[in-house]
Amino acid sequence: MMSRRRFVTGAAAGSALLGLGISADSSFAVTLTRQPVTTLRGSSFDIDIGYKMVNFTGRERPATTINGSVPGPILRWREGDRVTLRVTNHLAHDSSIHWHGMILDARMDGVPGISFDGIKPGETFTYQFDVRQNGTFWYHSHSGFQEQTGMYGAIVIDPAKPDPVSYDRDYVIVLSDWSDEKPERIYAKLKKQSDYYNFRERTAADLWRDISDKGVGQTRRDRAMWNQMRMSDRDLSDVSAYTYTFLMNGATPEDGWLGLFEQGEKVRLRFINAAAMTIYDVRIPGLKMKVVAADGQNIEPVSIDEFRIGVAETYDVIVEPSADSAYTIFAQSIDRTGYARGILSPDADWSAEVPQLDPPALLGHRDMGMGGMGGMDHDVGGMDHSQHDMSKMSGMREMPRKSGRAPDPAGYGSNREITHIASEFGPHVDMRASTPQDGLSDPGIGLRDHQRLYGRRVLTYADIRNLGRTLDPRDPEREIELHLTGNMNRYMWSMNGIKFADADLLRLSYGERVRINLVNDTMMTHPIHLHGMWSELETGDPDYMPRKHTVIVQPGSKISYLVTADAMGGWAYHCHLLYHMPGMFREVRVS
Repeated sequence: MMSRRRFVTGAAAGSALLGLGISADSSFAVTLTRQPVTTLRGSSFDIDIGYKMVNFTGRERPATTINGSVPGPILRWREGDRVTLRVTNHLAHDSSIHWHGMILDARMDGVPGISFDGIKPGETFTYQFDVRQNGTFWYHSHSGFQEQTGMYGAIVIDPAKPDPVSYDRDYVIVLSDWSDEKPERIYAKLKKQSDYYNFRERTAADLWRDISDKGVGQTRRDRAMWNQMRMSDRDLSDVSAYTYTFLMNGATPEDGWLGLFEQGEKVRLRFINAAAMTIYDVRIPGLKMKVVAADGQNIEPVSIDEFRIGVAETYDVIVEPSADSAYTIFAQSIDRTGYARGILSPDADWSAEVPQLDPPALLGHRDMGMGGMGGMDHDVGGMDHSQHDMSKMSGMREMPRKSGRAPDPAGYGSNREITHIASEFGPHVDMRASTPQDGLSDPGIGLRDHQRLYGRRVLTYADIRNLGRTLDPRDPEREIELHLTGNMNRYMWSMNGIKFADADLLRLSYGERVRINLVNDTMMTHPIHLHGMWSELETGDPDYMPRKHTVIVQPGSKISYLVTADAMGGWAYHCHLLYHMPGMFREVRVS
């Protein structure tokens, strides 16, 4: 039986990491007390992928580890160096490592089937590339569901020139999610019942509360709309604390990660979301955070109280804690079923109060892309469902090239009308956004009222301004409109209604400047990652566009960014939610 505390916090009794050594014969060894994540420095590294028994929940379970730990070691490089990483696979099946956010040769990117063939059992693959950037990044497996079972770690690259950010102490904070269930079993459950892990569906008490607040008629219309769509207004995350234990640097919420500081120090915290499926909202009660970098890129500092970090994103913040207090680093899941926790303290014996989880949010018209339709009395037909003249769609291509008028100027996004093409219609797509909202200034579902309710300023993409000028000032030559699509009830995910297995290549010409318009036709939040090239967000300031490798697209919203196709070869482009990735994926080919 699962205790209420286990369900609410995602915590469990027992120490965090157990295990010894890596064995090529796939056997397991156990029992080690939890230890800090190690840091490996230099330019030459030996990396072992292997099996290990771990215990995050009171039960021993097998993990897939890098150098015997979860997370893997922090790799500390220096900008301008040439790094060599000899990766040996001790697993019983193929593996790989992708260097997330790194600008490198396509052959070194680490995506089986696109970059290389993968690393066979018992074999060693040597990655070698020049480090042409600095900042906070990370690495993880790009094979199967290995990322869910522990294959991830942090990368910190020290700048060749003086760092524009001043600080006295530096900590990496890796957020992740762990399940004792095999990831294949989680995926199979979601395919059979997409809300399997959602224990916050509506109850009779909710019904009576709605009737009291809105009346019988409005409540009936609201429920009829959701029932017709076969959707839930509480479907914020596919996988919850029912099966997940949320980790901070490999520590459970009960154990908590500890970071020490001394009086008067400025502390740099490098947050990395290495989770498989969990989007986190991060705050440190009692401390302002000054965000100084996003996805490894220096930005103009912005002072905030809270930020959302999508799967695969990174944020660096500076805090100035007082020496007379300890502080809780609190990262709650987007569905508010649990949290990861750490302590920032001047004394190892001090603790800090853990705040209550915020109440879970409810999805509404805005999150369906119906923001312009007004109140809840509108029926669902405005969203799409089946009343379209398909003959008008027959001539549209999935990736339309430049035609008609020229694209709008760089930096401001596209003003073109959103269109839905023929491949987006059918049982594999259960909704389309009719009036998608701007995703730049939206802090996201569950955070929109935090300034008013709690006095907490929440970071948005509109707040981010690159510290250096935009490197490529050209206007885009053409636009590509990509819709993030799916059928939640059947747990089918795609782009433009086409799953990866059936999709054509997305072709870019070397050197061209292209605008990508992402439209989220689903009610889920999707972090979209383009390998090998920067995604420059169009925030309205063309001179200081922030460069990101992963971009959150809010439910029922749209966002655009510019890409300079300066990297030859094949690149992966996908949603970074692990169980969405098999369908919501494209190969980008630059030639």
